[in-house]
Amino acid sequence: MTTESPTSTEWIEYDYAIVRVVPLVHVCSFTNIGVVLHARQAGVLAAHIEYDAARLAERCPGIDADLLERYVEAYRRVARGGADAAPIGVLPPSERFHWLTAPRSAVLQTSEVHPGRARDLDAELRRLFLEQCG
Repeated sequence: MTTESPTSTEWIEYDYAIVRVVPLVHVCSFTNIGVVLHARQAGVLAAHIEYDAARLAERCPGIDADLLERYVEAYRRVARGGADAAPIGVLPPSERFHWLTAPRSAVLQTSEVHPGRARDLDAELRRLFLEQCG
């Protein structure tokens, strides 16, 4: 989760989206499980995703927990970047952010992208997670 961005006296502009589990895509119900944040000027792309599998199973009956965990782990790898995230993982952070937030019809989706600004991106990511998912 660490964005490795120092606390700054300057405001840092960022974009973020809420990561959601959408167990029945045709019903459009969802449960928020995380936040992905991108600050282009700071070169930061970070995702904070957490969920309680048992609680999620109660809210989303019939969800395949093992498959969801594989999706979430792949999402985290792309956000972190690197060769272990396949070809997408070596793209620049801004391209990976757009890939992570692209509209899709799948069990793991994101909200629309929202703007923000903060001086401490780590603290802001935690705040957004608690506000949206906590």
